[in-house]
Amino acid sequence: MEEQISGYRELDHTADWEIEVWAPDLAGLFEEAARGMYALSGARLDTRNPESRTIVVSAMEPEVLLVMFLEELLYFGEMENLGFDKFELRLEGGELSAKLEGGSLVSLEKEIKAVTYHNLHIRETGRGIKVKIVFDV
Repeated sequence: MEEQISGYRELDHTADWEIEVWAPDLAGLFEEAARGMYALSGARLDTRNPESRTIVVSAMEPEVLLVMFLEELLYFGEMENLGFDKFELRLEGGELSAKLEGGSLVSLEKEIKAVTYHNLHIRETGRGIKVKIVFDV
């Protein structure tokens, strides 16, 4: 079976949760990581009254930028009960600008406490880039 150009899948992990994410470029990788994180937690959104937010995060290393981005999404979920399913991401240098659209979190099957740096390394492949992300639960 041929692997899709971009996506995510859950991996077995002893204590926490782990996903593998792949995409042709860094912006796509960040978007798939967000989608994978929401899928892993079983997030269901009510988008009848759409909500949007804009965030800007900066870091020199792409791994740090990825963690900061995902942590921002967790923050919106915890503090404003928001989740997102539409992403417009722009990466320039060490800065990520993200326009996010989504809605209220109707339910979460599993709570993610934090995004970890455990074995976090974005790597080039023959078809794009990949990363494994471990979440603290």
